[in-house]
Amino acid sequence: MFLPKYPDSPTPPPVHTHTAADQVLARRPVPQVSVNTGAVAALLVGGVVLTALLAAVAVTAVSVAVAAVVLRSLLRDQHRR
Repeated sequence: MFLPKYPDSPTPPPVHTHTAADQVLARRPVPQVSVNTGAVAALLVGGVVLTALLAAVAVTAVSVAVAAVVLRSLLRDQHRR
């Protein structure tokens, strides 16, 4: 009753044939990329500068946190007296 019905002679799936247009699209030229020493030096200097700025921000955040803890401690001692 619920059995599937299969065709008597199944047809194979269609096969895609490659045409000349497909081969032309696959053979497009790759653009040449040239990297000179100036670009590498600029990239390295930029990385060093960004790393230094990140370190400066981190040190500033730590110092502000320490100052906040010290001020909180001083204010707490003042309120107790």
